Amino acid sequence: MFSVAFTEAIHAQFVEHLIRSDRQEDLCFALYWPSQGRDRQTALIGAIVLPGSGDRAVHGNASFTSGYFLRALEMAEQRGAGLALAHSHPLGSGWQGMSTDDVSAELSHAAQALAVTGLPLVGVTLGGHGNWSCREWVRVSRGEYQRVDGESVRVVGERLALAHNPSLRPVPALDGRLHRTVSAWGPETQAGLGRLRVGVIGVGSVGSLVAESLARTGIGEIRLIDFDTVELGNLDRLLHASRVDVALARSKVEVLAEALRRSATSRPFRAEPLELSICEEDGFRAALDCDVLFCCVDRPWPRFVLNVIAYAHLIPVVDGGVHVEARKDPVRLVSADWRAYVAGPGRRCLECAGQYSPGLVDTDRRGDFDNPHYIAALADDHPARHGENVFAFSAACASLEVLQALIMLVAPCGVGDIGGQHYHLLPGTVDIEGPACRPTCPFSESLLGLGDSYPAHCTGEHEVAQAQIARRQTARRTARVRLGRALVGLLRRLGAVVEKWLLGADQDLIERPVEGGDTHGTSTRRT
Repeated sequence: MFSVAFTEAIHAQFVEHLIRSDRQEDLCFALYWPSQGRDRQTALIGAIVLPGSGDRAVHGNASFTSGYFLRALEMAEQRGAGLALAHSHPLGSGWQGMSTDDVSAELSHAAQALAVTGLPLVGVTLGGHGNWSCREWVRVSRGEYQRVDGESVRVVGERLALAHNPSLRPVPALDGRLHRTVSAWGPETQAGLGRLRVGVIGVGSVGSLVAESLARTGIGEIRLIDFDTVELGNLDRLLHASRVDVALARSKVEVLAEALRRSATSRPFRAEPLELSICEEDGFRAALDCDVLFCCVDRPWPRFVLNVIAYAHLIPVVDGGVHVEARKDPVRLVSADWRAYVAGPGRRCLECAGQYSPGLVDTDRRGDFDNPHYIAALADDHPARHGENVFAFSAACASLEVLQALIMLVAPCGVGDIGGQHYHLLPGTVDIEGPACRPTCPFSESLLGLGDSYPAHCTGEHEVAQAQIARRQTARRTARVRLGRALVGLLRRLGAVVEKWLLGADQDLIERPVEGGDTHGTSTRRT
């Protein structure tokens, strides 16, 4: 799969140049950086190379000079970027096709672009209604290049706007299950929601409720990323899990995926359970295939990884959390707070919002937060020592996260960002938090849209996740052996009962007199 993404600021620059008042087509070059997911490669357009005087001619269609092409190619090489060619169809609506001239212009420059930059030439087309289409030109043999149409174009900022290729991401069919939902925002908006690929990172008390809400709202594809196992101690807060799942040592994602397939209102619908850590390369790459991510974890390292994804890879991250303060001896509830907001271009990042401390990321990498001796030595007010929560608080936090995402996607009254929301159980008030990062924040500016060129490697070997997965596999084998023995014992008991019943029936037939015969004799008939 292939897609293109850029910020609202880049989109505005494209519109200003490509959509002309005389309704003629225009063009320009741009630079992009690759973002490689597990299944999808995305070209992140981060800079536009506008034409100078004499660089292109506008004559109904538009053409460019070799000098303009070489200048843009040199800039791409110097910045370690790929080259994209953008042009407009002022009268077009929906996903745009290509004319013979469009194909010729891009195909004739694909070989040189690949040779200089090492990356395929990317083409994007802007329609007159602000809609996009995209493709890349892939080398299939010597001197031969093939067009690969993209599945989507993602514009990220205050709103999240996606254009989908109807042949690769068709509109899901609507039926009566979504009647009330569609009545709130209409079939066009619902079609966009139905074609989203959403990732939920952490499917515990908050994440399971978020995923359930998304499935019932008509989201078409949900990826569940979590390495944890269902345990007795979290059944009070874990949606859909039961004691049977504890006994069978089932993963949280496995249990939740089964339930979502029953709850989903979109057809087709896909729930993919991934027993992975977002902090390891496989989980990280799987997350890069998504259009939106929900952060439902409370550790510094995964939040740091998601912060990188939100800005370097231009995938909005909806984050939230619950903090409960309880008095000890006797235990009494003092206060509870939960918050939710969106991190991404033009918004405050997770670090600036205080959702994790950069100094604790390495501590989490080492696994210290899973070491009871380390936790015992921490101050009483340290966040790692607060694990209190109840289902009602998780439900409230999950609701805020889903509403933050819907505002960004649906944009009621044209508003896509209301700021973060911080709810206080006492005195029952909500604070609206501003969007600005601190001036020295490295995420919101210098790392924006760098994709795989991001200079620091944020993933690594997550020993806690690997140990948890290994324990679950061992527990599963043990559970299977116990279940097998129990089934064998049950079958033996059932066999004994059946054998006894058959012997009794056989004896009854032996002793039964022959019908119509001499009842005083000893003659019997066997069957």
